[in-house]
Amino acid sequence: MNAVEIRNVTKRFGAVTAVDDLSLDVPTGSVYGFIGPNGSGKTTTLRMIMSIFYPDSGSIRVLGQERHEAAMDRVGYLPEERGLYRKMKVRDVLRFYGRLKNGGDVNGDVDRWLERLGLADWADKRVEALSKGMSQKVQFIAAIAHRPELVILDEPFTGLDPVNLDVLQEAVLELRAAGSTVIFSTHDMSTAEAMCDFVFMIFQGRKVLDGTLADVQDRYGTDTIRVRIEGDATRLQGIPGVERLTDRGQLQELRLESGADSQEVLGAIMSRARVTHFELGRPSLHDIFVRIAGPEAEEASDA
Repeated sequence: MNAVEIRNVTKRFGAVTAVDDLSLDVPTGSVYGFIGPNGSGKTTTLRMIMSIFYPDSGSIRVLGQERHEAAMDRVGYLPEERGLYRKMKVRDVLRFYGRLKNGGDVNGDVDRWLERLGLADWADKRVEALSKGMSQKVQFIAAIAHRPELVILDEPFTGLDPVNLDVLQEAVLELRAAGSTVIFSTHDMSTAEAMCDFVFMIFQGRKVLDGTLADVQDRYGTDTIRVRIEGDATRLQGIPGVERLTDRGQLQELRLESGADSQEVLGAIMSRARVTHFELGRPSLHDIFVRIAGPEAEEASDA
């Protein structure tokens, strides 16, 4: 069974079509990544899954139910706009949210997650005393303390320092290992590559990619050369057979034109600079993202 099934869903806001004839299946037990530039329809789709918005046409099934409001107690949601009761103590606010979802005793789960995410010493402090990163982890716990079958996280990793980023990513994978299905949106392509079983990209309201990372990359073939050279990367400009050169500082990426011979391109590179590293591979998810959405996607994915 799929945790979420979306069929031919369209959502408009006035003259703007935010989501256009979208169909999507999210397999149970997977980590499913939503990617796309700002304004592409990611958050609108997540909010329709949550019944915050309703589609103008099409259908959505969540945890097997088409009238899926009844399934919402089995779903955890971390919205893009964070919000906690700032005057409440951390443990109290988490117990409150947990009881709202399942009406039961979530005390043990709350304490376990506070310990797991390094917040046990802050449990009896008011939310307003927390740093931004701590508040984000508390809101994550609020979304999952009731042991939901489906967890929806809208930009859960934005603004976290590397330590807290690792902690939260590990927590997401723990949820999957415990049997939950996790959907999250992100602008960080390396995170999507590392964590997701499936990746879905929406651009201008329409689905443009959907599948495993290998499936997505196979659509583009082996057309990317990554090299490290001695000297300035400008030496590689204008090589025949290269469609685009991207200087990433210590590494240069060359996208080959269709039909170009990688060995001839390598020979041209070696004639211009000493090569210390050479790799022929498939494009990264970042590169695919930029190819589809252009400069606006490159700007978003670097944010």
